[in-house]
Amino acid sequence: MGLIVHHLNNSRSQRILWLLEELGVSYGIRHHQRDLVTNLAPPELLEIHPLGKSPMIEDDGRLVYESGAIVEYLCERHGGEALVPARGTDDHVRHLELIHFAEGSVMTPILLGLYASRLGENAAPLMPRIDQQLESHFAFMESQINDSGHFIGDQLSAADIMLSFPAEVAVMQGRAADKPKLKGFVDAIHARPAWKTA
Repeated sequence: MGLIVHHLNNSRSQRILWLLEELGVSYGIRHHQRDLVTNLAPPELLEIHPLGKSPMIEDDGRLVYESGAIVEYLCERHGGEALVPARGTDDHVRHLELIHFAEGSVMTPILLGLYASRLGENAAPLMPRIDQQLESHFAFMESQINDSGHFIGDQLSAADIMLSFPAEVAVMQGRAADKPKLKGFVDAIHARPAWKTA
């Protein structure tokens, strides 16, 4: 059967496609489109997994979901060892922190902002707190990018791949104007041949 990515348009599954291109892994894509009115995933994703989320991958019959788990799985099973620092090192601990930060911390204010934006003026009491949280999380990301332009070490890592989505959100929302390292990081990943192919 091979490897299949369940890819939802305008979603975090883009970084899974990018990782697969970086790894040179052959894969198929099952495209899913958001509802044009609600922006929600289509019901057929619920047939694959009860939460109806994307990304999900199928790898020879094994279903793997959750972006961080997918990235770790692909690095471990499909030749991505160079993207993960050696276990037992400080860089490996930092790598784990940043991979989980990408979904467990920074995505919370991003999603809150997205949902609140649909409420119009009714969201006004929430927006100062959401804006403060977005700024603090994006400022933290800016502070974590090293001189090489990566989050860990001097070359691409799985943490860079996981943090690509929130970094893109920061740029897209105009919140990286005072964060040159974050803007440079997004420009650099968009210039990568594997990114362009994905």
